Amino acid sequence: MAARIAPARVQATHQALHHFVAKGEWSDSALLAQVRSEILPVIKSQGPIQAWIVDDTGFPKKGRHSVGVGRQYCGQIGKQDNCQVAVTLSVANTQASLPVAYRLYLPEAWVQDPARRSKAGVPEDICFQTKPEIALDQIRAALADGVPPDLVLADAGYGIDTAFRTALTALGLRYSVGVQSSTSLWAPGTAPLPPKPWSGRGRPPTRVRRSPEQKPLSAEKLARSLPEPAWQHVTWRAGTNGLLASRFAAVRARPAHRDELRHEPRPEEWFLIEWPEGEDAPTKYWLSTLPPETPLAELVSQTKLRWRIERDYQELKQEIGLGHYEGRSWRGFHHHASLCIAAYGFLVSERGRFPPSGPDIIGRKALALPAGYRPRGAPNPAGATRA
Repeated sequence: MAARIAPARVQATHQALHHFVAKGEWSDSALLAQVRSEILPVIKSQGPIQAWIVDDTGFPKKGRHSVGVGRQYCGQIGKQDNCQVAVTLSVANTQASLPVAYRLYLPEAWVQDPARRSKAGVPEDICFQTKPEIALDQIRAALADGVPPDLVLADAGYGIDTAFRTALTALGLRYSVGVQSSTSLWAPGTAPLPPKPWSGRGRPPTRVRRSPEQKPLSAEKLARSLPEPAWQHVTWRAGTNGLLASRFAAVRARPAHRDELRHEPRPEEWFLIEWPEGEDAPTKYWLSTLPPETPLAELVSQTKLRWRIERDYQELKQEIGLGHYEGRSWRGFHHHASLCIAAYGFLVSERGRFPPSGPDIIGRKALALPAGYRPRGAPNPAGATRA
């Protein structure tokens, strides 16, 4: 880039660009807000915002001095390894998506290491937060900035956090989030027992109860207990190799995590299960607060919209270089990501200038050829044949 901007001053320009990214005193949030203000209207011109997608992405790293690096799960390689992890919030519809928030996850080992914090320039007000806590901060900031709210989507890394789901409901947001097979649920038509009758001594009991006969099931056991008619074949979108379809079931159930400490049962919500044909067990589970009257096909299609974030990460890393930052500082890490997101926003806006392709293009009729048309190089039928 330096060679293209100033061919006669490549080294000096390279240093200036490096300083701009690694140490420049400009605001990431201000840049992302400007990108959002420019690109959201383009996305909404192709359809209303349908989801806020929470996720995180990892960057494999060697050593221990790059800010936030540590041994943790890295989605890029699918296992625990030395890496950095950033939490993101994206807004999306079926045609496009855009990251609107991006923050590095700082492991506890880093938070408690003043020397490394100082060397990497970690701000003093940054304390340890779990990934769901970071995501909730991003969601609150987006609400405060007036981003159009919609269904929150997240994988099981966030969905298993009861406090995360509870906070989303308290913010007035619906969600459809992944959970694990071990998540405890009350089967349809069941609930915790009411508090014990008061004996007349001490304080009256107020907490709900369980018993050996009335207790919750794991998500997998509940899924296996459903009758065959509960399962339906659902197609949710077109993929690169054809239509995407699988077998699903959905029932109304109550989450049961530590509800024996509560004074009333949790409200019912959707428990959605995917169990593809030929698999020995269900492959995915979700909890969703979409309305009770939501049809199964709509429940599946809205929940599966989370695939958009995978495309974001793929293009940000492979096409724009999100994972190419080689510096070690907190500021540089976020500056680099903000500039990548700005470039990605430009690509989204350019794509938005063209209508999405669809089946109608395939069915267009070919234009009629004019009378007497003869392709270039074809023999003239009226001419004499050479001997």
